[in-house]
Amino acid sequence: MHATVGDKLVQHGRVVGQHDKVAEIVEVMGAEGTPPYRVRFQDGQEAVCCPGPDSEIRHKDMSRQIG
Repeated sequence: MHATVGDKLVQHGRVVGQHDKVAEIVEVMGAEGTPPYRVRFQDGQEAVCCPGPDSEIRHKDMSRQIG
């Protein structure tokens, strides 16, 4: 998993009815874009995380193409 500042981290819900959590990556703390990442969630909370297999990175370049 590789990311840059400004990419989105999407943590998918683990059970039926649980919503995805979306956060903006504000700092890449690992080497060459690898975790851990400092992220800011939509409610303004910040956290340091090492994403698991239920997560994906949406690169900021991709979001321009999609939306």
